[in-house]
This record gives sequence, C-alpha cells and structure tokens, in this order.
Amino acid sequence: MSRRDARIIALKSLFSLDFSSDEPPREVVSTLLEEDDCPVKGTHDAAYCMKLTEGVREHREAIDGELDTLSPDWQVGRMSGIDRNLMRMAAYEMFYSDEKIPPAVAINEAVEIAKIYGGDSSPAFVNGMLGTLVKRHG
Repeated sequence: MSRRDARIIALKSLFSLDFSSDEPPREVVSTLLEEDDCPVKGTHDAAYCMKLTEGVREHREAIDGELDTLSPDWQVGRMSGIDRNLMRMAAYEMFYSDEKIPPAVAINEAVEIAKIYGGDSSPAFVNGMLGTLVKRHG
C-alpha cells in the first residue's frame, strides 16, 4: 500500500525483536505481513519493510552509538521502545540504506508514526533527537 505502512510493520517487527533478539528478523516480519489486517499487501512495500527491518538490525550498534551521543539524559536504553526504534529506522534510512531517504522525509515519517504509536511527548522528542543527529552528520 505505502511506505508508511511498511515502516509501521518494520516498527512493530523491531519492537518485537527488542524482546526476542534471537529470533530471525525475517521470521518476525513475515509473521506480521501474513496477518489478515496487515495493510502491506504489495511485494514492493513488503520488500521495503523487510529491508528496513534487517538493515536496522544490521546497523543497530552503530546507530545506537550515534543516538547515545545526542543527549546524556536519554541513552538508548532509557528511551521508549517506540521512540528508540523510530529513530533507528530514520537513521538507517538517512545514513545507511542504499536508497538514502532525504532527512526531511525520514524525520517527518518518524514524527507522524510517533503521533500514532508513541506517547504524548514522542513526536517532539523524536523530531529533536533526529534533527540533532542530522546536524552532526553535516
């Protein structure tokens, strides 16, 4: 259906993988994609969801290291699982993916999804942290 839907499934997959890190990402994503109410039906968006989930997992250590330097008060381990994984996805899309997503697009998508799945302060937190990350990357 859309990249946003693919990002939402990737977010759910990454959130789940935070609790079962030994499970292969491909299996978690596949399970979510097979659910009847899954909005991702096309193979292109399903492939993007898989690529995003696996890419974040592959680069998670480097991304978390960058996120940890942004604020001494908010280390990755203290962030909510939704916020942490939204920022990981945006960072991956902006800096690690073969298809670099423009920062304005990646940040906007993360903020919009944070409005749906995060807490009251999530959109502002995600926006501020990712904005700082982009400035550091020059």
